[in-house]
Amino acid sequence: MTTTTELRVATDGLTKRYGGRAAVDGVSLTVRAGEVYGFLGPNGAGKTTTLRMLVGLVRPTAGTATVLGRDPGDPSACARIGVLIEGPGFYPYLSGRDNLRVLCRYRGLSDAAAESALERVGLRARAHDRFRGYSLGMKQRLGVAAAMLGDPDLLILDEPTNGLDPAGVAEMRSLITDLAADGHTVLLSSHMLDEVQDTCDRVGVIVAGSLVAESTVSELRGGTTIVVRATPYPRALAVARDVAGANRVAATDTGIRVDADAGVAPRLVRALVGAGIEVFDVHSSERSLEEAFFDMTRGSDSTGDDPEVSR
Repeated sequence: MTTTTELRVATDGLTKRYGGRAAVDGVSLTVRAGEVYGFLGPNGAGKTTTLRMLVGLVRPTAGTATVLGRDPGDPSACARIGVLIEGPGFYPYLSGRDNLRVLCRYRGLSDAAAESALERVGLRARAHDRFRGYSLGMKQRLGVAAAMLGDPDLLILDEPTNGLDPAGVAEMRSLITDLAADGHTVLLSSHMLDEVQDTCDRVGVIVAGSLVAESTVSELRGGTTIVVRATPYPRALAVARDVAGANRVAATDTGIRVDADAGVAPRLVRALVGAGIEVFDVHSSERSLEEAFFDMTRGSDSTGDDPEVSR
């Protein structure tokens, strides 16, 4: 069981209403120390509003939240948190390096902290350029660099790969993985499901303001499915049901689907061949995070449910 001291973020019934409309409705989630937690949901589902409540930028209508054991916005907790929510805001006429140096002086950090952050996000070569000339991806990198200043215990990142090209996305994924390996906790929202699948330990899925699932990526994707193509089909179907159980076998257009782990496959093939059945193909199939996400959000239309933002 996870203890309170192992939690970096915990919410209980967290709710934000605007008039009669709930942008966030009774969200209860937990982010554990040292993990990468992916916060997923369609546009307007309430992701950004939830993150804003966690850092004290929005006051909840109901429910509670603790961040690093403190109330959202508590100065002692804020000093240990790095935040990038929505688009990063910097002085347009200053260079990327000077923008970070301003933040370092504000926080009592040396200029070396700015150089280290620039290096980690791959901006050293363009650090002398003015911020107003940065591409969207470069601005996002600088925003992540600013969040990393002071080596925070917890990073809260809203769409950190927004605007990055494929190489930049891969670099950001590697950076987030390295941060977690170094003991940092990362809470990130994202719409790039393949990146979340490769990066996150656990995920929470929010739809129309409500948390509809919270689990590990593997649990959310579900178990392994074995697909068999064999003839004669009726006899093969009967053998599969004998081996795996009738409730775990289904006839589909692409073959016989067996909801079981890959260890069942050798026994199934031996039984089919032993029964004189010709086996053409046996392969395992695992549902992607994207498929699981669309299954959970199918039919929802949450765009516009969040009056503040569209994410």
